Amino acid sequence: MTHYILVHGAWEGSWSWDLTQPVLENAGHKVTLVDLIGSPGNQADIPEVTLENYVQTVVDTINQLDHKVVLVGHSMAGAVISHLGEQIPQKIERLVYVTAFLLENGDSILGAMKHDPGGQFLPKLNFSADESYATAEEETWRNIAFHDVSEVRILSALPYVIGTKQATEPFVAKAVVSEKNLGSIPKTYIRTSIDQMISPALQDKMISNWKIDHVYTLEAGHFPTLSVPEKLGALLL
Repeated sequence: MTHYILVHGAWEGSWSWDLTQPVLENAGHKVTLVDLIGSPGNQADIPEVTLENYVQTVVDTINQLDHKVVLVGHSMAGAVISHLGEQIPQKIERLVYVTAFLLENGDSILGAMKHDPGGQFLPKLNFSADESYATAEEETWRNIAFHDVSEVRILSALPYVIGTKQATEPFVAKAVVSEKNLGSIPKTYIRTSIDQMISPALQDKMISNWKIDHVYTLEAGHFPTLSVPEKLGALLL
């Protein structure tokens, strides 16, 4: 039996894994969903929502266990699981990046997004006056994030993301990772070929930065957790 820990991306919560979780559990595996600080299941004020606190939330979850885990991160959570790989590599069996940020040391999520000509999400964000958080309009979610998701699933997701304030600190925080620690852990990357938030070109660039054991491609946008959760689950298995 494998123990999967699923970590959601920005503007999200553990709800985003609701359709993938059963695929893994029905195959006989254990699944733990993490609610990162600031998400609906772990609410906090904007100043508390930092990459460091994201990482600590997952560390606290893993430290309660006496076995290794497969750590899965979607989107922004790629940076989170990379830091876990740097800090507690001995507790991680494998890291799985689902159209996620796999940064080099010293890079940031925002920096990667700024250098992604195919990424359509960043220019559509509405930043607060002090730039401490950002929100996105329904049209942006529908047309860029959920463009390949069924209407029923879009309607279930929109209440979680419309008007949600995503702290920007995790996006500007620099990655602190090394070949010795993060580089020592087996990695899988699941690409999404019609992604408009993290373009396939940026995904490929990030994949080239590290030794990746397995690279899979889903014909999906940025939320395969909503558009093709069964296929995503099958790849995780």
